[in-house]
Parts: sequence; C-alpha cells; structure tokens
Amino acid sequence: MGVSERAGKPAEASLLVDVDRLVDAYYDIHPDPDAPSQAVAFGTSGHRGSSFSGSFNEDHIVAISEAICRYRKSQGIDGPLFIGLDSHALSAPAGRTALEVLVANGVPVLTSQGEALTPTPAISHAILTYNNGRTSGLADGIVVTPSHNPPEDGGIKYNPPNGGPADTEITSVIGDQANELIRDGVGRIRRVGYERACDEVDRHDFTGAYVADLANVVDMDAIAASGLKLGVDPLGGASVGYWGAIRDCYGLDLTVTNEVVDPQFGFMTVDWDGRIRMDPSSPYAMARLVALKDRFDVAFANDTDADRHGIVAGAAGLMNPNHFLSAAVAYLYPNRDWRPDVAVGKTLVSTGMLDRVAAELGRRLLEVPVGFKWFVAGLLDGSLGFGGEESAGASFLRRDSTVWTTDKDGIIACLLAAELTAKTGHNPAVAYEALTARFGAPAYRRVDAPATPEQKAILLKLSPAQIGASALAGEPITAVLTRAPGNDAPIGGVKVTTEHGWFAARPSGTENVYKVYAESFLGEAHLDRILAEAQAIVAEALATPG
Repeated sequence: MGVSERAGKPAEASLLVDVDRLVDAYYDIHPDPDAPSQAVAFGTSGHRGSSFSGSFNEDHIVAISEAICRYRKSQGIDGPLFIGLDSHALSAPAGRTALEVLVANGVPVLTSQGEALTPTPAISHAILTYNNGRTSGLADGIVVTPSHNPPEDGGIKYNPPNGGPADTEITSVIGDQANELIRDGVGRIRRVGYERACDEVDRHDFTGAYVADLANVVDMDAIAASGLKLGVDPLGGASVGYWGAIRDCYGLDLTVTNEVVDPQFGFMTVDWDGRIRMDPSSPYAMARLVALKDRFDVAFANDTDADRHGIVAGAAGLMNPNHFLSAAVAYLYPNRDWRPDVAVGKTLVSTGMLDRVAAELGRRLLEVPVGFKWFVAGLLDGSLGFGGEESAGASFLRRDSTVWTTDKDGIIACLLAAELTAKTGHNPAVAYEALTARFGAPAYRRVDAPATPEQKAILLKLSPAQIGASALAGEPITAVLTRAPGNDAPIGGVKVTTEHGWFAARPSGTENVYKVYAESFLGEAHLDRILAEAQAIVAEALATPG
C-alpha cells in the first residue's frame, strides 16, 4: 500500500472517533468468543481491539481480569497489583471494569494518585522496586493500553512479578481461561460497584517514585550541567505528566511542546496510511515536532503508554529507530561500568549494525525472536545490558548494573539521547554517522506480501530444509534460521543471511499478509534485489510440502 496523500498533515474532522459511541459500544456489544476476530487473543503486547468490532468490550475485560485473578492464585502471587491506564478513550472504562473484578477477588490493588495516567515503564519500575529483596508477597501489574494504536482501539496487558511482558506460557493460560469465561457468561463473575472498588484500593505515587530514581539509570547531572535545549512531545499520552516533573526535579532546559490530552487525538498529524496513530518512530505522526527541530539541540517523543521513543536530532530530523539503537549501544557500554560479560540484546529483525557494534565492543550479541519478553530474564539478572527492537522499544540497566525495567522504557531512551549529546558534544545522528563511516551505511526496509491463512501457518512452522536457495542477491547464503541464535527459541518464520545483507519473513497475526524485513550494507539497489528474491524464496518454500 502506498503512502496516503494525507500523511503528515493535521487530522481532519472526518477522522476523529466519536468517543461517546465508542464507549457505548464497549458496554453494549457482547463478543462471540467462537468468532476468531472477537475472541481474547494476546499478541506480543497484550489483548487489543476496538469496541466497534466486538474485539475490545466489557465482557473481554471482565473475563481477562478474572482470569488474571485465577492465575495469580494458582501461582501464589498475593502481593499488590499495580494498575495503570493510558489516555485512549477505552482505557478509562476498561480500567473501571478491571478494578471491579480485582477488588471483588480480594486483590490488593494500587492505582495512581489523582487518577494520573501511568506509563508502562512506571508499572514495571514499581513492580521491580516493590519485589526487590522479597521472596514472597510478590507484586505484579496490569497496564490498560493499546500502545500507539489508533484512538478507537483499546488494550490490556499483564506483567507478572518479573516486571516484564507476560510470556506466551502465561498469556495462553489467561487467554484460554478468559474465552471459556465468556462462553459460560461473564454475568457469573463476581464484581463490586466502582465506587466501592475505589474506596478499597490504595494509591501509589508512580510519578514521584519513577522520576526520583532516574538519576540511577541516566546521568541527569550531566544533562542539566550541559545547558542543552530539549524538547518533548508526549503525543497526548501517559508521559505528559512525567516530563514536567523530570524537568523540575533535575533543572533541565526542557520544553513540553504539547500538553494536550484528547481521546480523539485530534492534534495529531496522520500516519503513512491516513490514520491517526501515535507512533513516535513515524515521520508522518511526528511531523509537528520535526518542524520544531531547529529550536532544540535534541528533541524526543513517546507513544501513548511511553514504552516507545522517537528521537529528533537537530538538523538530521527524526532518526530511524535502528540508527538510534546503534548509536545508543555504541555510547552506553563504554560509558557504564558494566561487567565484560554483559551482553547486547536485539530482536532478529533489528539492524545488523548492532552486530557490528557489539563485535567492536567485544560484547556478546543476544539475538532473539520478535517481542520484548525475550529480554526480560537478561535484564532482570543483569546479564543483558541493553535490549532493543526495531520498532523503537528499548530498556537498559541502571548505572550500577542492576535492573531498571524489564519492559520497554521510552522515557529513559529519550533521556539517553540527551545524555549522549551532553557527554560527547554531538547528537545521536552524528554518533550514528561515525558508525557508518566505520561499518558502512545499511539500507533497511519492511514490506508486506499477501498470504493465505494456510500459507501463514506453513511459514510459522517453516524448517531450514524448505529454503532451497543457495544465494541471495548475488551473495552466498551464510545461514538459514528458523530459531533465534541467541536463545534457540522459534522465530515464527525464517531469517536468511549473507555477508552484506539479510531478510526475515514472518506471518502477520492480524492480516492475510506476511512481513518481510530486509537490510543491505551494499545500498538501496542491493536491498531491492534482496526484497524481490526474498519474496520469491518464501513463495517457493510455501509451495513446497515440508
């Protein structure tokens, strides 16, 4: 699909969701759990959908909340549950529903003071801070958010006591239980009235605890002393109340360029496909902040739950997420007193520049399947210094080598861009240019190709033997991977590598397409060849019985 003529332009009134209708549909539409599009389905970041389509409604949240309560009981998790909401229109009603079920089950719930919005990383930080040194009475959490998705979407995700996104083993149990509960009728599930639920929950100062601790993960003194002019756009999301607090706590010259919170997100410029989407890695969604680039030494943005980052590096404009991840890793490891065995983590569809940077640093590279959950164990035990993914998600260790968050943290990624600029005298875009001078400038792209549900199922379980090609874009194939080299976990697709390029193909979880990610260190023309041959290689594999 081509780029919409609306991309990068202010959202027109015709694009704005009718919030009243959306919320009414949340309560009025009852999903059919036997219809795949309306069943509870946990992806890489929880269950998401829209109330209009019967995929995110009150029945879903009642059932998911009950299933989480039952999971907690089965695992002996009896500490507090931290819950946070973002600014999507469906988050507030879903949060209310969840509280009614949690309190009815006797779960000790901690919500934000003053009903403040709560970013995903603040929930992870709170869980880990509470559980530090404990072996019983452990805490866990829920974040009500569809991340950067359009305004009509809702989402909910569960973070167990390790603080990170629940892995597939956990979400399968919760999802299956929730669908059974919907089939049986959610009217049987215990709930209390919302006012009573509010009376029984305790309040937690997520903002104060998170902001006060930032100096232990980022050199805030260096940023303050540098006098850098910083700008930030929270994109109407949960970080909106955090950036002012960060500025005031640490004395930064930081301007919040947009403090509007609007569930229609009518202030946004629309994304590549003409839809409103709060994606800080999109140059179209970020057009307003990019237009202000000359006002700031470095500027940044977060998505709606602040687990993603976007970095505007002066005249260079918005950085490609892969470029910033590479510059961040190249800066972090020499500037942290981390053990020599602390690894660099990347998802298998992230840039090969990270491989080269890790090798130059003498660091082990941990390459894992798509999904931040694969970084949780390493961040938790300190064996992984940094985990990053091409979709602008990352987290890293504290300065003393201990865990900060085990979920993506877009706020510390933004502050790291400021620290890098303060300590080196140049912004992250200049730092990335220095890397390309040493390793070459890779060209990277993702395209979607049509695939039937049957073909997607084949791709999901492909074996290396089904890839018959021996060369890719004029180079010998050096590896055909269906399991991640970092942890031997199935990648749900295939990755093919050569000396100067690679491609990875994975089926979409929501559409009849498969996604092809590709990169070349030999330029755009070579990348075009990789992409063309990748689709031919995959098509042949899909047509050949395994």
